[in-house]
Amino acid sequence: MPTNISNALTLPPMFMVRQNFEVPPQLDIEAAVDAEWDRLTAPLGISSAARVAVGVGSRGIDNLARVTRKVVEKLRLAGAEPFVIPAMGSHGGASAAGQIEVLAERGVTEQSVGAPIDATMETVYLGTSEEGIPLFLDRLAHEADGIVLINRVKPHTNFIGATESGVMKMLAIGLGNQKGAEHYHRLSLVRSQYEIISTAARALLARSKFLFGVALLENQYHQTCSLKMADSAHIEQVESAVLEQARILLPGLPVDQVDLLIVDEMGKDISGEGIDPNVVGRDCCSYGARRDTPCVTRILVRDLTEATMGSALGIGQADFTLKRLVEKIDVEATAINCLTSCCPEAGRVPLTYDNDHQALSAALTTIRPSQPDEIGILYIKNTLELSRMMVSQAYTEQLESNPDVVVEAVEKRLEFDNEGMLKSPFVS
Repeated sequence: MPTNISNALTLPPMFMVRQNFEVPPQLDIEAAVDAEWDRLTAPLGISSAARVAVGVGSRGIDNLARVTRKVVEKLRLAGAEPFVIPAMGSHGGASAAGQIEVLAERGVTEQSVGAPIDATMETVYLGTSEEGIPLFLDRLAHEADGIVLINRVKPHTNFIGATESGVMKMLAIGLGNQKGAEHYHRLSLVRSQYEIISTAARALLARSKFLFGVALLENQYHQTCSLKMADSAHIEQVESAVLEQARILLPGLPVDQVDLLIVDEMGKDISGEGIDPNVVGRDCCSYGARRDTPCVTRILVRDLTEATMGSALGIGQADFTLKRLVEKIDVEATAINCLTSCCPEAGRVPLTYDNDHQALSAALTTIRPSQPDEIGILYIKNTLELSRMMVSQAYTEQLESNPDVVVEAVEKRLEFDNEGMLKSPFVS
C-alpha cells in the first residue's frame, strides 16, 4: 500500500452540507400521558388487581423507559398490577434471556420502569383470521388480564400500507415471538406483507385482551414529538394518522441519484434492516417494497453499531464492507434474524476489504464512467442521522439552489490514516 494513502486514490472534492427541517418541538412526556390517559381510560374498565402485560420492543426509541414508567404508574394508580414483557419477535437471539438483555440495552429495566420484567418465547395459537392467517400470541400476554403495547410509528422497511411499523405490527409480529414472526415472513413470499400483518392484527385485537396502544412519533432529530393512546376500536385509525405525520417527518437523502453512498455504521438500532430502505431506495429482501428513488448504485458500509449486539441483518443491502465490521458479526444472531424474517439475502456479506482505501478503490471501478469531479458521492453517519452529511462537488450546484439545504463553503477531502481507514467527519 502506498505510504501517502490520500494521494493514491483520486477522489473528488467534498463539502459538508446541512439539511434544514421544520422540526416539531419535543414533547412533555408526563403531561402527554396524563392528557391521553384522562381521555382514554373511562371506557377501559380496568379491574382491581388486574395483571396487565405492557409490551415493549427492541428499537432504539427516544424516551422509551420514561414512557413505559409513566404508563406503568397510571396502570398501578388504576388498581392494576402491570409487568413488562418483550414484544420483539425473534430479536435477542430468539431467547427469553436475550430479549430481556435487549430491553436492558434500551434502558428498560425493573428499576427504570418500576415494574417487574418477564419473558417467554412460548406462544398460544388463537386460530386463524377470516382471511386464513394463523394467529399467535405470546403466552404471558395471553394469560394476563390485559395487554398494553408501546411503540414508535414510522414507515416500514419492507412494505407500504395504511399502517406500517407501529402498534399493529407489534401485536401481530412482536407478540408472535419467533414462531409468529417466522410464519408471517415466510407467508410474505406469496402474500402481501401489509395484508398479512394488518388482518392478523385486526383479528388479534378482537380475540386478545388488548386494552390500548401507545403510538409515539419522533421528529427529524429522533426526539419524541407526539404521543397518542387508543383502544382496540380506534388504534388502527389513530396509528394510520400518526403514520402520515411520520412520512412527512422522515429525513431522506437530498439527491435522487447517487454513484456511491458511504455509511459509517449500520445496526438494528438504526433500522429494522440495519440500513433503512426508505432512505437508500433499495431492499434486498425478495418480498420488499420497490422504490423508484433514490437510485443508489453502490453502498459501502464501514461498521456495526455497538447497540446492534452483533446482528448484521441488512448487511446484504451493501455492496462493499470492511473486515472490522465482518469480525463483529454475531453469526448466530444474524442467522436467526434472517431466517425468522425469511430473508437470507439480508445476511449476505458483501465484498470485504481490510481498509477503506481498498474498498473505495474497488467501489469506484463499479460505477458509471466518469471523471473525478463528476462522481456523485454521499457520505453519511447512518440512515437515521441525516441532518449533516458530506457530498461530492458534483452535487453542490444542485444543492445550493435547494432552500432546505445549506452547503458549507469550505472544500474538504476524504482523509485516510496510515492504515488506510477513513477519518470520519462525524466523530467529534
